[in-house]
Amino acid sequence: MSENIKEGSAAEGQKSVLQLTGMTCAACASRIEKGLGKIDGVSSASVNFATEQASVIYDPAKVNRNALEEKIHKLGYGTVQESVQLQLEGMTCAACATRIEKGLIRMPGVASATVNFAMETARVDYLPGEVSVVDLQQKVAKLGYKALLKDSGDGVQDRKQKELQRQQLRLIVSALLSLPLLYTMVAHFSFLSWLPVPELLMNPWVQLALATPVQFYIGAAFYRGAFNALRSGGANMDVLIALGTSAAYFYSLYLTLDWYSNVGGMHNEGLALYYETSAILITLVVMGKLLESRAKGRTSEAIKSLMGLQAKTALVLRDGNEMALPLEEVVSGDRVRVRPGEKVPVDGIVEEGSSSVDESMLTGESLPVTKRVGDAVTGATLNKNGSLLIHATRVGKDSVLAQIIKVVEQAQGSKAPIQRFADRISGIFVPIVVAAALVAALIWYFFVAPGDFAQALEISIAVLVIACPCALGLATPTSIMAGSGRAAELGILFKGGEHLERTHKIDTIILDKTGTVTVGKPQLTDVIAITARSELLRLAGGAEKRSEHPLAEAIVEGIRRELPDLPEPSAFEALPGYGIRAEVDGRDVWIGNRRLMEREGVEVTQALRNMEQLEAEGKTAMLVAIDGRYAGMLAVADTIRPSSAEAVSRLKKMGLRVLMITGDNQRTAEAIAAQAGISEVLAEVLPEGKAAEVRKLQQQGRLVAMVGDGINDAPALASADIGMAVGTGTDVAMEAADVTLMRGELTSISDAIHMSRLTMTNIRQNLFWALGYNSLGIPIAAAGLLEPWVAGTAMALSSVSVVINSLRLQRVKSSLS
Repeated sequence: MSENIKEGSAAEGQKSVLQLTGMTCAACASRIEKGLGKIDGVSSASVNFATEQASVIYDPAKVNRNALEEKIHKLGYGTVQESVQLQLEGMTCAACATRIEKGLIRMPGVASATVNFAMETARVDYLPGEVSVVDLQQKVAKLGYKALLKDSGDGVQDRKQKELQRQQLRLIVSALLSLPLLYTMVAHFSFLSWLPVPELLMNPWVQLALATPVQFYIGAAFYRGAFNALRSGGANMDVLIALGTSAAYFYSLYLTLDWYSNVGGMHNEGLALYYETSAILITLVVMGKLLESRAKGRTSEAIKSLMGLQAKTALVLRDGNEMALPLEEVVSGDRVRVRPGEKVPVDGIVEEGSSSVDESMLTGESLPVTKRVGDAVTGATLNKNGSLLIHATRVGKDSVLAQIIKVVEQAQGSKAPIQRFADRISGIFVPIVVAAALVAALIWYFFVAPGDFAQALEISIAVLVIACPCALGLATPTSIMAGSGRAAELGILFKGGEHLERTHKIDTIILDKTGTVTVGKPQLTDVIAITARSELLRLAGGAEKRSEHPLAEAIVEGIRRELPDLPEPSAFEALPGYGIRAEVDGRDVWIGNRRLMEREGVEVTQALRNMEQLEAEGKTAMLVAIDGRYAGMLAVADTIRPSSAEAVSRLKKMGLRVLMITGDNQRTAEAIAAQAGISEVLAEVLPEGKAAEVRKLQQQGRLVAMVGDGINDAPALASADIGMAVGTGTDVAMEAADVTLMRGELTSISDAIHMSRLTMTNIRQNLFWALGYNSLGIPIAAAGLLEPWVAGTAMALSSVSVVINSLRLQRVKSSLS
């Protein structure tokens, strides 16, 4: 998904998410966040350094998106517009290309447009809130040409890839210029004194020529960043790098000019220059940023893999013709043909055909699911062996896969509460470091090595460089990105970083019974026949065919597994509170409870013991009478999910208290709970009472997770500390929940808690090492025990190590493993 500016609604106002450029450390993110927060009309602003996004909730009556972007630009940073590539048709010469280009550029909201006549393409950068892709296409059409969406890899990922390539080029140039200077430095080490050093490399003018492009061409980005930060009243990593390297470079330049004026460039023995310090530091920082960018890119692998699941084209039937269209051009209501071996391109309903569909990407179940006419199919699943004609119901951003991607993106772009701690430190860290560097230099110059300006300078440079807060800024967001991404691959969708953090604190789990602990669909479980079994099933199945009651549907479906052809009743009557009466093949059939049999005078004493036993097992037993005589009994039950018992066992092993809540009677509820291994039951709870039961536990000091799937679970899901919706349930429950279990298995609950615990452990590790690195590094550098280039190497590796530690989360397996 290549959206760079997204808008939606929020409880406090309108929400915009802006893609940012120019940030170099967590201090940048903190400054942008504070700057946006001070705008009148902005109720909240959150900036994620790892994803380079700003999420802003504001009152559109007081402020608009343009004002937000203007503020960001004033702070010295940038925002990215949406980009699109169009395939053009109808051009005949370069003048056509010029005309289209000028026409697009003149459109309000278009930042730039470039038309390539040879490739017949147009690339347009635009603001989505002011102009849309459809508007661009219509403009091209008015000019007399045709524009189609081009299937390309442009967008955020393409931009980041190009930025990586630019960083690689900068590193190569910087390294080639810095290596000769590095050679002259290491040759001065006593254990490497045997290395031959060409006189040319020791010439101050040669060293100046090598260091200057590194300082002002490769290092230009640091100067720009430092200027923008200082102009807006803040400080960031760029300030530290610019100060440190400039001090070394300009001091060396001063010594060079002084040397030339005194000796006329005749000899340079004993001349101590620091060109290599500035050049090598810049090279190391650029290298560290490149490694960091590559590692950060891997934290969003989950998003890329999810996007890769989607089909690129669809075979659409329009006006009696089949045509292959890009997925972006398919609309709701289209009829789509899916051949064997193809991915289902859209969410829809099967209109024609039958096939087996691999839904493992959604449910985690490896066995294909049979799909027939009337069954729902989901986009990105794989059609195995039959041809299907699908009526598209949800396409584009409304599809299940798009919603999953959206939730994962929101989680990866959100800020966990623990990150606020790191943000507060980053916001004041740089000024403190600059002060510490100055104090260290003064102490060395006046007390430790009186009058030795060169030594004091080295100490201050080392302090400035070692203290870069990049690792601290990356500690939390990279873990959140990697953890939520891996959770998504396990079928667990956290709606935000705050939910991922809070889940690990849960100590109590409430499981809704129907559709959560149980399958949610009644099934025929027992048949007790006094007469011939086949006769009982045939007449009972025929009698129940006319009933619309869910239990009747379960009976008919169960009987049809043995007897596919059931007779039609010639008469039927529903008896509310009792059961049914029907006439099948000329015989009177009564099916219902004890009260029905008593009313009709049917003797059922012999059946009561069996009936009580079935009811004790949580089943609904129905008595059957044929022609006024008891003929047998049918039992229906909502059976527990195969994974329920295992899931409860895993939760208990994790030290969690597990309860089941239901509106059923106590005996039925306890029977179901016993099968799942649950000892605490909240039975006969009305739908509106579930949220109250959650609050009771919270008042006892418990941190509660509610797991449900139905509309009546939504209030309880919203009231709980963490609401978990079973993904096979309703959209309302999924909207109210903080976590969605897409695979519909209760074992995902323990996986979610396990993932949350590991992510929080990972964040704490990152924060410990980042803070420990800075806390130890500054005094060591101030004591003169670190050369500036060693400090630069350590600084670069600290950021990389934090990201690599976060990436370990991508290898996490389920809690059962």
